[in-house]
Amino acid sequence: MTINKARIKLFEVDLQNAFQIKQLQINDESHLHAGHAGAASGGGHFNLTIVAPEFEGLNKVARHRAVYGALNKHFPVAIHALTINAIAPSEITS
Repeated sequence: MTINKARIKLFEVDLQNAFQIKQLQINDESHLHAGHAGAASGGGHFNLTIVAPEFEGLNKVARHRAVYGALNKHFPVAIHALTINAIAPSEITS
C-alpha cells in the first residue's frame, strides 16, 4: 500500500467520525502535481467528494470549513492541497 493510500484510509475514518456520510470518494491527485513546490514537503494533493446531511443549509465556505475541521490534524504533513466537493443529500439528482 502506498503512503497516500494509507493516508486516505485515515482521512476516511476522520470524516466518518465527523459526518453521517451517504457517499464518499477520495482521489489521490499527487501525481498531477509532481515537481510542484508543495509536493517536495511530502504532503499529497487530494480530491474529495462527500455527501452528508450535515451540509444541508450550509453555504460552500461553511461546508469547506467543516471538512477542514474534520481533517485538520492531517495538514500540512499528509495533505498539502485538497479539492472539496461537499454536497447535501437533497442536492443529488437522479
